[in-house]
Amino acid sequence: MNNNIVLKNGLGTFIVSLFLCLFFSCSNSDTPVDETTVPKGNCLENGTKSTISGNHGHVLTVSKAEVVAGTSKTYDIQGTAGHAHSVTLTSEDFTTLKINLSIVIASTTDAGHTHAITIACAE
Repeated sequence: MNNNIVLKNGLGTFIVSLFLCLFFSCSNSDTPVDETTVPKGNCLENGTKSTISGNHGHVLTVSKAEVVAGTSKTYDIQGTAGHAHSVTLTSEDFTTLKINLSIVIASTTDAGHTHAITIACAE
């Protein structure tokens, strides 16, 4: 009878352990990776690339030296547009870029509009 109890307890422990393993640690390899959370590029080695929504001639260049320095800075993004906007990157923004994550910031308002600017690490 004691052997029977040990066998039942051992089998129960095995089933519970298997369930916990399957429930908490196994994943479906067919599940797609969320590409928006995977860092691309390297800001410290390659600098950045910027995308300006609704762009009509504005330009933003953030160099790798500026990322390394990490000091808050205001940029004029007028470029060839007929009006100016500016954007300010904080030291926290530069910290985010240093770990190769992108940031989205808003420009100042001019000519009745603003621009959303995505700054990502260059590849």
